[in-house]
Amino acid sequence: MPLVAIIGRPNVGKSTLFNRLTGSRKSIVGDEPGITRDRIYGEVEWRSKRFELVDTGGIVPDDEAIIPANIFKQAGFAIEKAEAIIWVVDARAGITPLDEEIAVLLRALSKPIFIAANKAESQKVEDEAGEFYRFGFDLAPVSSEHGTGIGELLDQIFETLEIEDDVEEAPASNEIKLAIIGRPNVGKSSLLNQLLGEERVIVSPIAGTTRDSIDTNLTVDGRDFVLIDTAGIRRKGKTTEMAEKMSVVMARKSLERADVAVLIIDAVEGVTNLDANIAGYAVDSGCSVIIAVNKWDALEEKETNTIYQFEDKLRQAMKFLEWAPMVTISALSGQRVQNILPLVIKAYDARNVRVPTAQLNKFFEENISQPKGGSAPAPVKGGVSRLRVKYITQGGMRPPLFVLFTAGGSKGGLHFSYLRYVENRLRDEFGFYATPIRIKERRKAGASN
Repeated sequence: MPLVAIIGRPNVGKSTLFNRLTGSRKSIVGDEPGITRDRIYGEVEWRSKRFELVDTGGIVPDDEAIIPANIFKQAGFAIEKAEAIIWVVDARAGITPLDEEIAVLLRALSKPIFIAANKAESQKVEDEAGEFYRFGFDLAPVSSEHGTGIGELLDQIFETLEIEDDVEEAPASNEIKLAIIGRPNVGKSSLLNQLLGEERVIVSPIAGTTRDSIDTNLTVDGRDFVLIDTAGIRRKGKTTEMAEKMSVVMARKSLERADVAVLIIDAVEGVTNLDANIAGYAVDSGCSVIIAVNKWDALEEKETNTIYQFEDKLRQAMKFLEWAPMVTISALSGQRVQNILPLVIKAYDARNVRVPTAQLNKFFEENISQPKGGSAPAPVKGGVSRLRVKYITQGGMRPPLFVLFTAGGSKGGLHFSYLRYVENRLRDEFGFYATPIRIKERRKAGASN
């Protein structure tokens, strides 16, 4: 599909237009300028035709501050790759000096430019938007918030690009959705850029640089990935700006659609309570988890046992993640980063395993059933009486879910220690590499056998 880039100065409604055109809420929208920083991609469909759309941060040429300068750099990447540009301006504010600067940059391009004069909700503002014609580009007064004028803008774009009708549906994808998670400033964006081999997202020493959850497609050795770079997740009460609060919400939502999460830990700072909380979010979402200890090359006075000592502390802090493999990397230099994707593939394949019924029956007989038939009494909450596990079935995948059918007079459910025992035996028998296992109990109240 052809690529179209949305550009413009800060706070003119670029992200609102992006969300309107793509029918999504990928870009964070708010009243404060400079919320969007990196490139965010989506797909636009209109009258059986499609194109790819990229949202960019607000352009401020010649600003030397680290974040605005990098936003301008990221917007430049998008402009260079795009076949057409949607330049969003504020119809209410009229032409500003910054618009004049952007116009000079755009005139140097030999690409179609479409001006979307946004916030033209009234006829008066729509008429006043005509002043933007003097820049010499196609103009469409629109209201991104209310949706007016959007059809006219799309008609102009498709007519100019001459896109063929897309009558065939794209084949179902078997791509692996990989979320990169962690607290602020541990190297998530650096890892994404290293995996992609390009500067896809802004990297800076300023914590909280990434705000949106950014999806990027990657194919390696025939396997398709969607890499999701998320904002650093902070503690509740530590986020003050609206954009930061929204970015944390979007980061957690990204986990809900991810297959595998790479949890980044800072080797220099060590494992923190916040790292454990974030890992808990991933497990609660059902993600498979790979732990990547970043900045390993920055550790001073490393010895033979350093890695074992570090892992021991990590396992103590995250006992619920004892099944998650750990790898030490340097996202900045690329050291051992190539080891991550093979582990991700292995975890993805494991979470999609369905155990054949015959093997599961054999597992039951060897680990749960008694030699004389029936099942051994299982401990319950409170420890007063016992339940009998009648049989086990696999209820689902992604992550794997197993159901224990029980009978007995106890009102309490199976004790967590027994569920842990069954989980450990399942791992010993079937692997389920780097993947959480869900175990549920079902029984008839009052049934004794």
